[in-house]
Amino acid sequence: MAENRKPAAHSSRLPCRLPPRELESRLRGWTFTALLMLLVAASLVSLDLQWAQFLSRDALARMGGFVAEFYPPELGSNFLRKVALAAWETLAMSALGTLLAALAGLALALPAARLHEGDNARLRGLARLLLNVLRSIPELVWATLLLVSAGLGPFAGTLALALHTSGVLGRLFAEALENAPPGPAAALRIQGVGEGRILLWATLPQLLPQLLSYTLYRWENNIRAATVLGVVGAGGLGQLLSFHLGLFHMPKTATILLAMLALVMLVDAGSLLARRALTR
Repeated sequence: MAENRKPAAHSSRLPCRLPPRELESRLRGWTFTALLMLLVAASLVSLDLQWAQFLSRDALARMGGFVAEFYPPELGSNFLRKVALAAWETLAMSALGTLLAALAGLALALPAARLHEGDNARLRGLARLLLNVLRSIPELVWATLLLVSAGLGPFAGTLALALHTSGVLGRLFAEALENAPPGPAAALRIQGVGEGRILLWATLPQLLPQLLSYTLYRWENNIRAATVLGVVGAGGLGQLLSFHLGLFHMPKTATILLAMLALVMLVDAGSLLARRALTR
């Protein structure tokens, strides 16, 4: 009996070895972390960050004087009415642009995602290339290009938001489609059900909360982007901000900034409530 216990006691002192796959995963994680820290260190060394000048007493005094010019904000009824109309225009631009982007992104995500082995590799490559092009060009550049053909106003801003966001949502939707649980689709495919019906009745119902969550999150970002697009003449609060800030109308600029803050907070709160309702 004593002889039988010795090997057990000896085996309990053996070092614990990780499985090869888990060890490889950890090595990749450590390598990525080390490279990321190296990039951060190189950025700090290469950039001319003048913190001493930025935090000097003279610089802080100038910034404080500039901020003081915003008070009190303009609260006249006529101007508030103009700001409210511009805020509604910004909200409408972001909502319509996000809706168009969600539809176009889903249409591009279907050929871009690898759903099964029979997919067309060339079509998938073209769809992914188009998604990369759409999201690599910023909204401001899209708006500048579209202003030439569409003219000043919210139409160019809406199209700019839709084009850039289509690339972002299309990429996210494609990844969601590829990572969908394969069980329901495989069961229907064995029964001879067509791919279109499988997508409609098996894949999309599983991913609908995730796709809506992505869309709502991008809508939050598009609210901020829509205000920036107004600077180049795409309408909304941004165009109003560019006009009054260029003329140094600081009280009116303060009112516009407060309207932007209220609009972003409103959309953020509504989007958060909607995402919570979807995940319950």
